[in-house]
Amino acid sequence: MQRPFKYETMRIFSSLEKYRIIPESLPVGERVASIDALRGFDMFWIMGGEIIFKSLDPIFHSPATQFLSTQLEHVEWLGFRFYDIIMPLFVMLAGISMPFSISRRLGRNHSKSALWPHIFKRFILLWIIGMAVQGNLLTYDLAQFKFYSNTLQSIAIGYLIASVFILYINVRGQVLATIGLMLTYWIAMAVIPVPGIGAGSYTPHENLALFIDKAVLGKFQDGTTYSWILSSLNFGATVMLGVFAGYILKSGVTGKHKVVLLLGFGIGFLLLGKLWHPFHPIIKHIWTGSFVLFSGGIIYLLMAVFYLVIDVWKFQKGSKFFIIIGTNSIIAYTGWHLFNFGYVAAIFTNGLKDRTGDWFALIHSTLAFLIAFLILRHMYRYKIFIKV
Repeated sequence: MQRPFKYETMRIFSSLEKYRIIPESLPVGERVASIDALRGFDMFWIMGGEIIFKSLDPIFHSPATQFLSTQLEHVEWLGFRFYDIIMPLFVMLAGISMPFSISRRLGRNHSKSALWPHIFKRFILLWIIGMAVQGNLLTYDLAQFKFYSNTLQSIAIGYLIASVFILYINVRGQVLATIGLMLTYWIAMAVIPVPGIGAGSYTPHENLALFIDKAVLGKFQDGTTYSWILSSLNFGATVMLGVFAGYILKSGVTGKHKVVLLLGFGIGFLLLGKLWHPFHPIIKHIWTGSFVLFSGGIIYLLMAVFYLVIDVWKFQKGSKFFIIIGTNSIIAYTGWHLFNFGYVAAIFTNGLKDRTGDWFALIHSTLAFLIAFLILRHMYRYKIFIKV
């Protein structure tokens, strides 16, 4: 006899609880190398990888290099290109690490309340560093400050939301709450009218998300078509998709089973994002729910590949390059934005400019990256890891 749909649904939801965090069963396991490698892969593109590969097109002028160059630019508004994965990957990786980090902390101190000083400290540090990187904090001029305008701040708010979910809601509730975040955003966009425009607008300069930013932040809004306040709901959803991936990686199932789960969810999220797109478009600038799902699907597939190759098949030598970057991702990100490695590289390469022609951009950008990478390699060698 076939079981009723309601029974099957409850059974599936009940099975989710095997992934829950229980302080009494949290021995510190070995580090999941693929997480660090994927984080390093993400940082590589931020630290000049984009410029290095785009500089190939002026040299070779081929359809392949032209396609690559196009994929290394953000889509103007609607849709998705490869480079649009960089920010959501950084945000989601924060979530992937949370089941491991929170379980270790709960293993040392079973009190959930004892975790909040660390959570708030991390939130504040990420917010301040984000302002230093992109919010004009270092101008020391209040009139120029942009209070909410950076990836690290989206991580901070998503991390705060995810911390509440993980600590106080069971896994079934976390799934429902994450869906609720995306649906709340969608409903708000659909039904709340923007003065003079109406509801349901998704154009670059006339949408609810951007209207709220301008109304709340005023002169401190960053002046772009990126939104942050309403999008905070979906930053939380992106981090939570990372948390769910972390649950899978931390679970007791076999490595190959983990890969299958990541692949299955990745394909599912991609399809859901595409199906939602006609009604709730895939737009990175305002971080729509369809964008959360579509980008999340790609990241799950990437995680599956990295985990299979590095942690299941143990092909770790080739991943060392990315791991070096990934284990100090905050330093990599902030260092690249705050210090001009291109200027240092120019000291050694400017004399080659007239001699190397179209190759100059490749030579210069590669050297700038290598200078930053050697600093990270030195830190890795001497086990200097800066965490926030």
